[in-house]
Amino acid sequence: MSKLGFKLRIVPADIDESRLPGEHPRDLVCRLAHEKALHVYDLEGVGKDGYLLAADTIVWMADEALGKPADDAEAAAMLAELSGRTHHVSTGVCIIYQGDGGEQQVASFVETTDVTFYELTKGQIDAYVRSGECSDKAGAYAIQGTGRLLVKGIEGDYDNVVGLPTCRVVREMARLSAAGEDNLVERLLEERNA
Repeated sequence: MSKLGFKLRIVPADIDESRLPGEHPRDLVCRLAHEKALHVYDLEGVGKDGYLLAADTIVWMADEALGKPADDAEAAAMLAELSGRTHHVSTGVCIIYQGDGGEQQVASFVETTDVTFYELTKGQIDAYVRSGECSDKAGAYAIQGTGRLLVKGIEGDYDNVVGLPTCRVVREMARLSAAGEDNLVERLLEERNA
């Protein structure tokens, strides 16, 4: 969002992120984004720009969530499981907009991108794990880094795999504020030319 020209203030949301029994991964990230937004709203309100944005991302296959690996062995096991297969990256987003008159609007959505990995050799997995890039990454890879070498293809929004579907977020922000989607996108493009 900062690359698009937005000035951000990051406020951590200290909530319980545990998955409820039988909860689908898409439902989980939608719920967590909403809970994070409400938690921060209760603490901070809405910023001077009128927007509060909260998000949560999960990597999953079937109904199994692939979190951040605890160690190198778990990272290697995750990569072996992803090898040659398609998995999903879902981001739940909740945006709270408060207009000048104090009226509040909320938009929530889930964006899902399908990612297919190449068949990976043990040597490729071991080399990637040794790079250290997969630590602290859901699914044990970073598509924006050398992890892109593992990815055969994606179907959907690349930015969503990185962590936030920025294009859809901007359009939802414009819709909430009645700024006009086309006008907001045009303004952001013009600011990049200045």
